[in-house]
Amino acid sequence: MTAATARRWLHLVVGGALLMPYFLFVGTVVLALLGVPDFFTDPPALALTFTLALPLVAVTALVPAARPPAVALARGLTGAAPDALADGPARGRADRSRTACWYVLHLGLGGVVAGATLAVPPFAVLLLALPVVRPGPGSPYTLPTAGPALYLAPLAGLALLAALAGVAAGAGAVLARAAPVLLGPSPRERLERAERRAAELAVRNRLAREVHDSVGHALSAIALQATAARRLLDGPAAEGRAFAGEALSAIEETARRTVGELDAVLGVLRESGPDPGTAAPGLAEGLPALLDRTRAAGCRVTVRGTPPPGVLPPPLDREAYRIVQEGLANALKHAPGAPVLLRLERTASGLSVRVAQPLPPAPPGPSAGGGRGLAGVTERARLLGGSATAGPCGGDWVLDVTLPTGAAPVPRTGEENR
Repeated sequence: MTAATARRWLHLVVGGALLMPYFLFVGTVVLALLGVPDFFTDPPALALTFTLALPLVAVTALVPAARPPAVALARGLTGAAPDALADGPARGRADRSRTACWYVLHLGLGGVVAGATLAVPPFAVLLLALPVVRPGPGSPYTLPTAGPALYLAPLAGLALLAALAGVAAGAGAVLARAAPVLLGPSPRERLERAERRAAELAVRNRLAREVHDSVGHALSAIALQATAARRLLDGPAAEGRAFAGEALSAIEETARRTVGELDAVLGVLRESGPDPGTAAPGLAEGLPALLDRTRAAGCRVTVRGTPPPGVLPPPLDREAYRIVQEGLANALKHAPGAPVLLRLERTASGLSVRVAQPLPPAPPGPSAGGGRGLAGVTERARLLGGSATAGPCGGDWVLDVTLPTGAAPVPRTGEENR
């Protein structure tokens, strides 16, 4: 017997135990109305009691709160998948009707199997021992005392035990197949569950993007700055010390800022912090410091068309900052020291962001570094209704992002920050 069959058998026995209050209540009424001295020993009265108890089970199972305990019991003992069963009380008429059908099926089959489990094993043991031990004169059973039937009795006992196990296994399989149908979520509950799951995945994806874009960029910059400082310390003393001081200052500032952003993201994971998106500065506010850190790491950045403060809506401003941050992080990772052009332009439909750098031997993308950052840029752009493309273009590797704002265009300043 497998573990699943044993669990289902136990589930059926529990169903038989739950049936007993209904059975005894109806049996008491049958005794009073029909004058049966003991319905347990009267097969017709016993069958009538069992039959009349099941409608009473169905009526009490129409209560909405009846479904959660049935689901908990079925999930633990029938081995049903967690997603296959519903959560919470039954809310609609169809859900309550299905729950009532489940209770009738569970307690009905459970009553039969539980009764057989109580009655068959003792009788089977008696048959197994019959060739050796004879029943007394007061035995309620009429059993053979001589002849071939006496020695075939143990085989009959084994057959009874096998039949009991087969009936229990079959009834358990019926319950296991019926559980998702009768206790499964309704279409409305499936939709609500899918919406909750989508919301949870959206939060997780957003947290992953925030951690990657903020912490990943900072660690890349810190690694390059530390490497450059170590190499120059091996050169002329005065020049090496001066650059090392600047690099260590940049490392200190980058680490301090990253700790704050990481704390905001971890606060969301602890459900005690603000939205991680609010931890990022706006583009106009945070771009100068971001450029300083990137240039301190050895990347030569040219900026064209910086939007003035207060022009972009706050959510778009923060997302644009993260997109620019990821574009510069890719430049640091794949082509450190190469000239990078960052162009920010307001158009009639929104904001255009372009990061262009000389095409490295291995272009940044899924084949070099996993592409998680670029996937995050694409997700950010799509969530705002925009688009993002990345790839070779005219000898450069170019990241182009368009973010819609619905505002009037702002003329480019034509200034270049070097």
